[in-house]
Amino acid sequence: MRSTRDLPPLPSLRAFDAVARLLSFRRAGEELLITQSAVSHHVRKVEVHLGMRLFDRYAKSINLTKAGERYALAVARAFSLIEEATVEITAATCRPRVRISLLPSFAAMWLMPRLSAFRSAHPVIDLDIQPTLTTVDLGAGEVDIAIRYGDGRYAGVRAELLMMERLTPVLSPALASMRPVHSLADLGRHTLLFSRKQDEWDAWAMSAGIDIGAAEHAKLTDYNIVLQAALDGQGVAMGRTVMIASKLESGALVAPFDIAIEGQEFGYWLLSREHHRLTDPVEVTREWLKRETGATS
Repeated sequence: MRSTRDLPPLPSLRAFDAVARLLSFRRAGEELLITQSAVSHHVRKVEVHLGMRLFDRYAKSINLTKAGERYALAVARAFSLIEEATVEITAATCRPRVRISLLPSFAAMWLMPRLSAFRSAHPVIDLDIQPTLTTVDLGAGEVDIAIRYGDGRYAGVRAELLMMERLTPVLSPALASMRPVHSLADLGRHTLLFSRKQDEWDAWAMSAGIDIGAAEHAKLTDYNIVLQAALDGQGVAMGRTVMIASKLESGALVAPFDIAIEGQEFGYWLLSREHHRLTDPVEVTREWLKRETGATS
């Protein structure tokens, strides 16, 4: 790629921007789908072009120099302007598309039943729904917005609480009939199902004043799988009652206890890029999500 006298090669600038954001040559290479060595070569090109160091390199870490900090801000602004201009100039000829990263369970249980309502209200906006358990890089522009479940502590992004979960154990009527749960102690005779981490169970057990350490535990990949295992009578799941309201109403699952917990640490959060102007279609989608979740909270 040809370059002007005062402008380093654009691929090298992109590599520098990634390293400056991530402070890691390895992670920058993963983001750009090139080798760590290639990233280092690109950054060196920029430094040679400018005639100065942009990073202080240590044995296991790197930091931006003062000059690097100033240049990183300018390069990030330049790429942001290019991105915004690209979105604006294509909006006139292309249907607006909003890319949403979200957990598979949230997509299946909450969003999908409401998609027709969104399409009716906003027929010109296409939603690109990307269910994943992997954290995406909003700063790199991989998606426009994301919805995550947790405590809201997400570095480098704007996090808005959509709604909080109400948690209580649930199981299938068949399992409840075969192995009744009349008291808290009866949980010890069941397999406790959870996805990835058992923090929901730990928090509920603390609130209920019981020890679940002796119970058998089954760690599953995703809450969709946890829910299916509960429906199949394979154990007791921690019920996210906002997500599984229809299962409780139909009787497919039952909640044996009146004890439930809720709080922001078990919330659904809308994430967007920090200090970044959202396009009109993304803003429309964001406001729709906030209205819809407000109606269910």
